[in-house]
Amino acid sequence: MKPMFALFTGVACLSTAVVGLSTTAALIVVEHAGPAWSGLPNAVLVLGSAAGSLSSGTLSARFGRKLVLVLMYATAVVGALISFAGVLGGSVLALVAGMPLIGFGNSGAQLSRYTAADLAPEHRKGFALSTMVWAGTVGAVAGPALIAPAAARAEAAELPALSGPIAAGALVVAIAVIAVAVLPRGLGAPAERVSRRQRMSVRNPLILGPLVAMVGAQLAMVAVMTMTPVQLHEHGQGLDVVGWVLSAHLIGMFALAPLSGWIADRWGGRATIFGGIGTLTVAAVTAIGAPDSHHVGIPAAMFLLGYGWNLVFVGGSSMLSRDLPAEQRSRAQGTVDAFVWGTSAAASLLAGQLFGLGGYVLVAVAGGVCALVPLAVIGRRTAASEPVEKVGLH
Repeated sequence: MKPMFALFTGVACLSTAVVGLSTTAALIVVEHAGPAWSGLPNAVLVLGSAAGSLSSGTLSARFGRKLVLVLMYATAVVGALISFAGVLGGSVLALVAGMPLIGFGNSGAQLSRYTAADLAPEHRKGFALSTMVWAGTVGAVAGPALIAPAAARAEAAELPALSGPIAAGALVVAIAVIAVAVLPRGLGAPAERVSRRQRMSVRNPLILGPLVAMVGAQLAMVAVMTMTPVQLHEHGQGLDVVGWVLSAHLIGMFALAPLSGWIADRWGGRATIFGGIGTLTVAAVTAIGAPDSHHVGIPAAMFLLGYGWNLVFVGGSSMLSRDLPAEQRSRAQGTVDAFVWGTSAAASLLAGQLFGLGGYVLVAVAGGVCALVPLAVIGRRTAASEPVEKVGLH
């Protein structure tokens, strides 16, 4: 199995499992604890992803990326099995306890995009990592599609219906473990020991620019995305409308990732980030101007919101894969991803408060501001375009 195909398979499997598991877990929690707690499984999963990302950089630098990917995906299998046991035993606590371990596996899927970039020549790094982002399309389609047949299989086996999708998630992640286990032994070999002065710092402009851009885009995307179904529901739209509007968003987030990668290779990660910020701003303006338009306005805003995020995500990841010295790369990438996932949890919570204060328009305004704030950092001509040895590292 070729390395890129193995990485792609692993990411596609994790994406499929995470979408299916988080959706099913939310339904189970609603059934046992009420709708007020429905967001708990996903919030815990996101926090697990943040913790996993923070760990992955250090572990990759020490043990190499292949071993870390195998361990993280295997941890997700354990998490899914714990959640499955919780469903069988009627324990919501056990169900939720498995979610952060699944989040660890999800952080491994994020690490795969940087691994793909390491395998590619300099002029193709953006496209290589974008193919791993594109693998998320598989999960967006397959994850929800697996829920109903897996539930039917569980019922046929005289098990709780919703235990089926949890078991299916564990099986799919196990396939991911097998896929990455066949990666070459030397993939992501441990970096040489570096001195204190050479160690990674987020104050380094090569890291700070992508960091603030990706965090700003994540805040904007998650906040508006989270409240769009609520906005549609409050205006009398059914689940069919909610479904296809979110589909437009997911297409923007994942399906055009190879185009973003080509842009990053052709014009650079910084230019790609600027394009993403502009697209996110147009998305926010569209949502502000047409908050009640479920035929054109909101679907267009959600597509642009997804693709703007994609451009920033691919552009920032490309910069982190190209511009940093090898001995700092893994730790920097893991740290940035940890910030991004932590931002997701905060954005989900804050979006609800903003919606309560000023409705969907206020959420969209806040999203636009979050998207634009990074310009204060990356809009300046920084040392990011200079050779690495000229940049002060701490």
